[in-house]
Amino acid sequence: MKTIGLIGGMSWESSAEYYRLLNELVRRRLGGLHSAKCLLHSLDFAEIEELQVAGEWQRAGEILADAARGLQAAGADLLLICTNTMHKVAGQVEAAVSVPLLHLADATADAVRAEGIGRVGLLGTAFTMEQAFYRDRLAGHGLDVLTPDGEGRALVHRVIYEELCLGVVREESRAAYQDVIGKLVAAGAEGVVLGCTEIELLIRDEDSPVPLFPTTRLHAEAAVDAALR
Repeated sequence: MKTIGLIGGMSWESSAEYYRLLNELVRRRLGGLHSAKCLLHSLDFAEIEELQVAGEWQRAGEILADAARGLQAAGADLLLICTNTMHKVAGQVEAAVSVPLLHLADATADAVRAEGIGRVGLLGTAFTMEQAFYRDRLAGHGLDVLTPDGEGRALVHRVIYEELCLGVVREESRAAYQDVIGKLVAAGAEGVVLGCTEIELLIRDEDSPVPLFPTTRLHAEAAVDAALR
């Protein structure tokens, strides 16, 4: 079994989900007392969030790249960035190491295409929904990507940072997200990508009339596939 290196802490709520999922998936595959071989470098999200807001992505990328080098030196055979938004600096991370980085959007797009779906709605932080780095990666797999309107994007972003990253799950926020999903479906979305790892703490399959693609789980599944291959 290969060792999975995790660049996490952004937020730690979703990193905890990664750790749980990786171990559950390995146990399901191998049985018995098996668990995932993994290393975690958990960053202070407050520092990263300040750089996001300031648009200092180069500096943020340097921090993640340094974490990646440390994980490789500690024995990681492959790497995951445990957040959708910070895949904006995936190129910097890849350039810093010689072990493979499994890109979250690639794993997600593969799952969407496997379901025969070509048009998806995308929920995530404002950075993920509004900037090209993530939408273009999905589009590179032949997907048509829809995002909420301005009001919907602001709502989705606010709930992520002010609630979910703090471990707060509110029923009124679930209802608001369902409304946003409904509008995406009305616009032609055949499925919805939960393009922020924290959203999976709030939205479940029964909250959507179309298939959901939970990126944390899909990323973890791809990592276990690679680790056991």
